[in-house]
Amino acid sequence: MSEAGLHVATPLWESAPLGRALGAEVWLKMEALQPTGSFKLRGHGAACRAARERGGRRVVCSSGGNAGLAVAYAARRLGLEALVVVPATTPESMRERIRSEGGEVLEHGAVWDDAHGRACELAAEEGTVYVHPFDDPLVWEGHAGLVEEIAETGVRPDCMVVAVGGGGLMCGVLEGLEAVGWGEVEVVAVETDGTASLAAAMEADEAVSLERIDSLATSLGARRVAERALAWTRRRPVRSWIASDEQAVEACVRFAADHRVLVEPACGAALAAVYERAGVLAGHERVCVVVCGGAGVDTERLAAWRAGAK
Repeated sequence: MSEAGLHVATPLWESAPLGRALGAEVWLKMEALQPTGSFKLRGHGAACRAARERGGRRVVCSSGGNAGLAVAYAARRLGLEALVVVPATTPESMRERIRSEGGEVLEHGAVWDDAHGRACELAAEEGTVYVHPFDDPLVWEGHAGLVEEIAETGVRPDCMVVAVGGGGLMCGVLEGLEAVGWGEVEVVAVETDGTASLAAAMEADEAVSLERIDSLATSLGARRVAERALAWTRRRPVRSWIASDEQAVEACVRFAADHRVLVEPACGAALAAVYERAGVLAGHERVCVVVCGGAGVDTERLAAWRAGAK
């Protein structure tokens, strides 16, 4: 376990199959191997610990799944109560995983934004601290540690590929790159067609809200990206790439065959940039993909996603 005692230092794998697909060296930061199945445990574990240090007895999070699971896990380990407000789209299997970690689950609204509003109201109660799923400096700082772990291996990529929903992972990766002196390393921010709030914000040069989320990659389902994520694109080399649902799901299938690891379509989107030889990766010699993972996947759901994406 890490010093925090919640997340683990994940392995960095060189991928021959992805390297052949891209025609370059490809490394994988395997966040899918965190105890809760995704990178979320880094930042949300840190935020829960900070909540306890401030005297909080209960944490509230709004989440479609992975952030809520990380908060429930961390809260249980830290002796806190946890309430996770989920939208109607969150599958029962994920709700049960949250409950299995001791978290209370409350459904509110059709999409994450609805759940977020209700969670903020509930967090006003005394002794309760709201843990945002992506827009929180504590969360970004926690996520940044994955870059520090990469640096410790001696592998220095010239490009980092990250999936973007609300932008929490991207903010953390960029903070981490700056912390280790890799500020010039390019970041490729990947979204799916129906979740591309960062791409829309970059085009408008201001944060904008999508009318709706329309993608199988529900883990990327924030209609508005964090302001901090957009601010980073003005300061550092960040390029946008958008995957279709079909590309994201096919990447999940190929990755399972190549590396015997299941990931959600949100993670598949980042992997698709490599499998599809995205133009934004041209010229890079050593690419590192954050395999962000996701707990809401099994073989049956992967087959259903594949059928639904075509």
